[in-house]
Amino acid sequence: MTRQASRSRETRETSIEVCLDLDGTGETSVDTGLPFFDHMLAQLGRHGGFDLAVRARGDLQVDIHHTVEDVAIALGEVLKDALGDKAGIRRFGSVLLPLDDALVEVALDLSGRPFSVYEVDCGPDVPSLGTPPFDPRMAEHFWQSLAASAGITLHLSLRRGRNTHHILEASFKGVARALRDAVRVEGGGVPSTKGVL
Repeated sequence: MTRQASRSRETRETSIEVCLDLDGTGETSVDTGLPFFDHMLAQLGRHGGFDLAVRARGDLQVDIHHTVEDVAIALGEVLKDALGDKAGIRRFGSVLLPLDDALVEVALDLSGRPFSVYEVDCGPDVPSLGTPPFDPRMAEHFWQSLAASAGITLHLSLRRGRNTHHILEASFKGVARALRDAVRVEGGGVPSTKGVL
């Protein structure tokens, strides 16, 4: 069974290419024009054990919003495509992930039902990260867009933490580790009483 997918997304605002292999080795190649965002996306591949390639060109001179959103949509779509009928997957994944001062809780379900809860507050005056600057508040929109396009239920909560970089990195690593467990094939049928996900 090949669990790979790729997707191109072209709009007036962005040009996105994403390739994903769920049974890869954690090799990543990410270039969005936003180095901090690249660093976060690389965590998904590396800690998820996926091969992930992302290339994005967007109207960063306007804002980072379109690039972040469209990458999330395309990534969610390839995740959904790569999972196929989801036969044999574990379906659920959860983790409590520490990164120095940050502690993040992630729980997800590859249910086919899009829903997200994001309880990560970096504070009212959170500084942007990297150059060009990445607004940490865009992380919430990234996860909401990814969950919606992938058709997954995602709960992401900050237990504690002060350093914004650590908080966001723990979040991306946490989702990666939860996905790694959820996509693992360990049975033969679709893990649902409905017979379909």
